[in-house]
Amino acid sequence: MLAASLSALAFAQVDQPQRFFRIGTAASDGAYFSIGGTIANAISNPPGSRPCNRGGSCGVPGLIAVAQSTQGSVENLELIVKGELESGFCQADVAYAAFKGIGRYAKAPVSQLRSIASLYREAVHIVVRGDSGITTIPELKGKRVAVGEEGSGTLSDAEAILNAYKLKRGDVQVQYLRPGQASDALRKGRIDAFFLVAGAPVASVTELAETIPIKLLPVSADAIERLHQTHPFLTKAVIPADTYLNVPEVETAGVAAEWVVMDSLDDDLVYGITKALWDASTRKLLDESGPAGRQIRLEQAVEGLAIPLHPGAERYYREVGIIK
Repeated sequence: MLAASLSALAFAQVDQPQRFFRIGTAASDGAYFSIGGTIANAISNPPGSRPCNRGGSCGVPGLIAVAQSTQGSVENLELIVKGELESGFCQADVAYAAFKGIGRYAKAPVSQLRSIASLYREAVHIVVRGDSGITTIPELKGKRVAVGEEGSGTLSDAEAILNAYKLKRGDVQVQYLRPGQASDALRKGRIDAFFLVAGAPVASVTELAETIPIKLLPVSADAIERLHQTHPFLTKAVIPADTYLNVPEVETAGVAAEWVVMDSLDDDLVYGITKALWDASTRKLLDESGPAGRQIRLEQAVEGLAIPLHPGAERYYREVGIIK
């Protein structure tokens, strides 16, 4: 898309200024990258494009947005702070930690971080083998449990959920594994369970369920209420039945995937980007992009936000009545 846009620009005789806008996502085979490409397309409006009301782009005039593959939330924040990205997708708990200056950000808080929107809910997956006999989180005590990598958002959420059930990290045999490694280890019987925070369906869990029977452990409503008191970004989520082969519906915790920027970004630019994100023409693109895209809804744009809205985004939400 970018190459085509640049080729067109080379021949277009226009006076309109152009501006590039980068969106940090995650690995190129993940939902973040796919959604990032869809949104980049929606908010772009290169110089020389046909007007929106004539079947052209409904994005920000002169803007050329691109989705950039990264390692995910933590790297996105690092690159935004360095000025190497204008924006990025970020798990709400990671954004919260950065904004508040806790955990890995205790010595370098990012209090200037702001949100454009809450995009969709990422669900906490707690995966066990179907034949394990494990049916509840307390039964993980003493078991071999992969909780994500050190410093990851999954690790942060795993600890919070274990604590909600009065379990500490030392009460389980912790292993720090990436999602693919954890899935492989469970299949081979090297671990008893693993945590993963991602938008469902997750490819590695889908593949695992097609190889061996699996179960997803629920997070109870009482536990979520306790979690919400100390981790306001964690809310109730549901993984529907048959999201994974032969796995029934399960209630769990969820965390918002947010689109974040720095507060120094121009208010009018962010207003235009937010307006383009929720344009009617964007709805079709999101619906066609897959399960995560279909979850991105205007009425949920400010739900579960872990950090303040950027003033440009807030102005748009007040105009359309999302914020009273």
